[in-house]
Order: sequence, then structure tokens, then C-alpha cells
Amino acid sequence: MVDRVWSARTTRDSAVAYLEYFQRVVVPELAAVPGYRGVRLLRRELGANAIEIVVVTAWESFAVIRGFAGDDIERAVVHDEAAALFTDYDRTVRHYEVIVDRL
Repeated sequence: MVDRVWSARTTRDSAVAYLEYFQRVVVPELAAVPGYRGVRLLRRELGANAIEIVVVTAWESFAVIRGFAGDDIERAVVHDEAAALFTDYDRTVRHYEVIVDRL
């Protein structure tokens, strides 16, 4: 299994809007991809009205990720509607092979 990790920064209000968007649009899109195994959405307060969001998606293999993200698997897949909610976001992602999974 491979975890794909990406992060963004936003405001408190926009973090709430992104959560709604994520559940309404992103989760169903991911769930439709064969080999997708799940997602964790993390949130961290950075300071006055600043929030960091981290998205960790789980995938069966790098080949499955390539089918989702295209040949450049390091490129972040961010819809325009989501990007508009962020003050900044990573343009690339990080991949980690899962070697222990005890959740």
C-alpha cells in the first residue's frame, strides 16, 4: 500500500467550506477509482485564523496512483473550486510506502 500526502493552508471559515467540498466532491471521486483504499483529512491550528489541512490518501499501488494522477504522480490534483478556498497549497505530493498499518 502507498500513502499519498498533500497539504494546504487556509482560514477557519474556508477550512469549514473545504471540509464540505471534500466530503461532497472529492470523496466520491476518489471512491470511484479502483485500488483506492481510503482517506484521512487532518487539521491543525497554525495561529490566528490560520489552519493547515493535510490529506492522506491510501492506494493499492503506484500504478493505481498513476491512473488517478497521470504520469506525473508527484503533481497535486487540486480542483479549481478547492484551490480558491486556500491561502496557499502544495503543488506536489509526497508518497510513502506503508510498512506497518495498525489502525
